Amino acid sequence: MEMNYTIVDSRLGRMLVAATPRGICMVSFGSDDAVLLNALEQEYPKAHIVPGDQRMTEWVAAMLAYLEGSSPILDLPLDVQATAFQRRVWEELRRIPYGETRTYSQIARSIGSQAAVRAVGRACATNPVSVVTPCHRVLRSDGSLGGYRWGLERKKLLLEIEKGEHSQR
Repeated sequence: MEMNYTIVDSRLGRMLVAATPRGICMVSFGSDDAVLLNALEQEYPKAHIVPGDQRMTEWVAAMLAYLEGSSPILDLPLDVQATAFQRRVWEELRRIPYGETRTYSQIARSIGSQAAVRAVGRACATNPVSVVTPCHRVLRSDGSLGGYRWGLERKKLLLEIEKGEHSQR
C-alpha cells in the first residue's frame, strides 16, 4: 500500500496526517515528529510511506483552517478500516453539529445500541482520524470531558475553538 504523510504545526501541537490514494487514514497529534512517524509506521508496517503530495497539502490546509475556527466543516475523504459497529459510531460522530456535544450514552442510543456505552467509548478511543471524525465532541453523562487519546487539554481546546471561545494563540 502506498501512503503519503505530512507533519505540520497546528494549534494542537505537531499534527501528522497520513493518506492512501483513497483518503485520509490517520491523524495524530504530539510534540515529537519522530514519535508521530514511528506510530504511523507501527500502525501500517507493510505500507510504503513517503512524504505527502499536493493532495495532502489541500487536505492539511482544510484541517488547519478548521483548527483555527475559520472553517467549521471538514468534508474530507477517508480510508479507514473499521468494524461495522465502529463505522456506525464514527458516522454518528460526524453528524454531531459543529460546536455541539453528545454523551456516550446518547451516541449509543442513536445507533440503536443503548447498552453499548462502553463500546462507544472504545470506538471513540480507537478513531484513527481524530478531528475529521470528531470524537472530541463526546462527553460523559455528567458533562465532564472524559478521555481523549490526544490529551484532555487538546479536547478542551477543540471544544473551545468550536464554540468560538478560544482566540488564536
